[in-house]
Amino acid sequence: MEEVVADKPKAIPSVKYGGEGIEIFTLDGLNPEIPDRIITPDEELNRVLGGGIVPGSVMLLGGEPGIGKSTILLQLALENKHGKILYVSGEESLNQIKLRANRVGLTNPNCFLISETTIEKIMQAAAQLEPDIMVIDSIQTVSSDEIESTPGSVPQIRDCTSEFIRFAKSSGTAIFLIGHITKEGYIAGPKILEHMVDVVLYFEGDRHYNYRILRGMKNRFGAVAEIGIYEMGDKGLIPVKNPSEILLTVRTEMLSGISIAATLEGIRPMLIEIQALVSPSPYSTPQRTATGFDSKRLSMLLAVLEKRCGFKLNMYDVFLNIAGGLRVEDPAIDLAVITALASSYNDIAMPSDACFAGEVGLSGEIRPVNRIETRIGEAEKLGFKHFYLSTYNEKSISKKFKGIQLHFFETVNKMLFELQ
Repeated sequence: MEEVVADKPKAIPSVKYGGEGIEIFTLDGLNPEIPDRIITPDEELNRVLGGGIVPGSVMLLGGEPGIGKSTILLQLALENKHGKILYVSGEESLNQIKLRANRVGLTNPNCFLISETTIEKIMQAAAQLEPDIMVIDSIQTVSSDEIESTPGSVPQIRDCTSEFIRFAKSSGTAIFLIGHITKEGYIAGPKILEHMVDVVLYFEGDRHYNYRILRGMKNRFGAVAEIGIYEMGDKGLIPVKNPSEILLTVRTEMLSGISIAATLEGIRPMLIEIQALVSPSPYSTPQRTATGFDSKRLSMLLAVLEKRCGFKLNMYDVFLNIAGGLRVEDPAIDLAVITALASSYNDIAMPSDACFAGEVGLSGEIRPVNRIETRIGEAEKLGFKHFYLSTYNEKSISKKFKGIQLHFFETVNKMLFELQ
C-alpha cells in the first residue's frame, strides 16, 4: 500500500468586475403577473393558504403521527375536480389508499396514484402526467439513487426537496410535501427545509378530541398565523365554519369555575370556555396543573390574585383547562382565567351571558388587547349580553353595539368586586 496525496482542485479564476450584461430593474418598472389561484372545495384550507393554492408553489405540511395529514390531502385530491392530481405514496400501498378513500366516501377520476420512493421515478411519472397538483407522502421516504445515504437523512431530504422545487417552478405544478415531526414537535430533517419551501403548515390537535387545527407558520403568498379548524369524524375531516358554537358547552345550570374568553387565532375570532378548579390541598406542596394554557403564566396570575386581590391560594390545588383540547397562547384570555379561578375559589358562578377579554399585568391592571371590536362582535353574534374589558380599550371602540353591554375596568380587583 502506498500513500498518495490527492491533488487539490484548481482555484476558480477571479472574476473581473465591470462592463455590461446584467439587467437591473426598479420596482416601478416591474409589472408582475398575478397567477390565478386554484380554489379548492375546502374553505378552511383556502383560508390558511390566503385564498387558494398558488400554481408552482411548494407547501410543507407537518404534524404528529395519526393526526390526519394524509387524510386531509387525500380528501383534497379526491374533492378537487379541476385539473389532474398525482398522489405519491411512499408509506402506504395503493390498496390502503383505496380503503381510506372508501372510508371517506369520495372518488375522483382525475386523481392518479403511484406508490414510489425513488425521486427519479417520481419525476418521470410527473413529467409524463403533467399534474396540476402533486402530493408527496412523505418527504422523509423519498430518496435519490445518486446520493449514498439512507432515506430520511439530511442530504436526501435537502436534495430531493430541491428537485421538487425546481420541478414546481418550471412546470407550474403545486406540490404538497408531508413531513414527519420529531418528539420536540419540529419537522424532522434540516431546518433549511422550512426556508426552502413557500408555505409551512402545521396540523395540530389532541388525538383524544375530535378537533384539529391547521395553522399557517409561513406563507410567501398570504398572511401567516391563519388557522383552519376541522372535526375528525367517521367520514374524514369536516371543516368547522363556526368553531365558537362547538367549543362552548350548553349548560342547564349555573356552575362555578367557568368563564368565557374572546380570543383570536390569526385574524379569526373565537369564544372558548375556561374551566378552573380550586380546592384545598391535602399535601404540603399544592398542585398547579394547566391543560391548553401556559403553566408559568398560570403561576403569575395566581400570584396576582393573592397579592392584589387578597386570595389565599398558597394551600390550594389549582387545575385549569381550556375546553375542546385547544392550546391558546393569546394573552387576552388572562381576564377569563382570573375570573374562572376566583369563581371556583369563592364557589360563585359567573353569569352565563358574560364574556371577557383583557391582558392582566403584574400590578393587577387590565391591559388593552388588539382587535377588540372583532371580539365583541363575535360575542354579540352568539347571544352574549355582557362584555368585560379594559378601560384603555374604550377609545379604540368606534362601532356601536346594541345587543351587548360593555363593562370597562382598570383593575382586576374592581371587576371581581362587582361580579361578586
